[in-house]
Amino acid sequence: MALLNGFDLVLELPTIYSISSAENFALGSIKILNSLNIVSHISFGCEAEDISVLKEFADILYEQPEEFKSLLAHELSKGISFPKARENALLMYLNDIRKSANILSSPNNILAIEYLKALRMTESNITALGIKRIGAGYHSNVVSGEIASATAIRKYALERNFYAIDKVMPKVCYDILEDDIKKGHYVKGIECYEKEIMFVLRNMTVAQIANLPDVSEGLENAIKAAANSCNTISELMNIVKSKRYTQTRIQRILIYALLGFTKDDMETSKKIDPYVRVLGCTSKGQTLLSEISKANKKTPIVTSVKQFTTSCRNKKLLMMLEKDIQATNIYTLGYEYDSYSNLDYTTKMLTY
Repeated sequence: MALLNGFDLVLELPTIYSISSAENFALGSIKILNSLNIVSHISFGCEAEDISVLKEFADILYEQPEEFKSLLAHELSKGISFPKARENALLMYLNDIRKSANILSSPNNILAIEYLKALRMTESNITALGIKRIGAGYHSNVVSGEIASATAIRKYALERNFYAIDKVMPKVCYDILEDDIKKGHYVKGIECYEKEIMFVLRNMTVAQIANLPDVSEGLENAIKAAANSCNTISELMNIVKSKRYTQTRIQRILIYALLGFTKDDMETSKKIDPYVRVLGCTSKGQTLLSEISKANKKTPIVTSVKQFTTSCRNKKLLMMLEKDIQATNIYTLGYEYDSYSNLDYTTKMLTY
């Protein structure tokens, strides 16, 4: 879809980053862009009119002033979730609740702040550009007008209400989406892996669950008890979630369990620069790849999974790629038809 709509090079964010919190998601993305040595700008959507406001938040989160850390500790002591505690601490630190609350309650702004923070953390020279989100809101589940949210498009696609989404997608994207749904190559949600997740959790010890990323403060006991007594993921999440542990965080933990990610794996992802895996490119994209190779000869570029796994000697990068392969194999189990494995080896890089 991207290549047919003006993009020249499409890179994959490794699974360990793409299923992480917004902080590690953004950090992984920025580290990849930094490693290319040819990127001058990054653009992202945000609800804010001016990203200078977002930079102010990012600077506080990066610099961690003592007053802010004290406010954060105080909020966490109330037993609320970390995202909510951090939001409250920022509002109090900035002492402008009316202006700041609107910024911090917007999903795209939250990720944008993490991108800006990651740029500072990595001492990047890349310039950030914010693109104001217009039309439907992030959580909107209704298609109206000419611009719809991804949430609404997914909802209507699952209902096979193709007529409604035809007008809010480029035709080539709509055709690809419709074709994949008709072929059964479409995953409805985490519920597609319900039995697999429950099986994994029931087979894990409490200590193994405690070693999953984002699990702390005895949450492993609640998860184990729920897994041993529930039949569905929604039932498990309703039992485990609380004001401290949001549903989003619990969903991440369930995916970590399914894919076998540990706390050590997550820490590794934060410390290393990931490989650059190419999913597709145009002829201009091939020129860009050549420029990238010249700009940084040490950047590990993956155009063939088999070739990379054979030649790479970096065990940490190989671990990340093996998890990508495993994630694809599990992902296709959610297909209605043609649930093939090893697609990372058999699907060639797209070129246009």
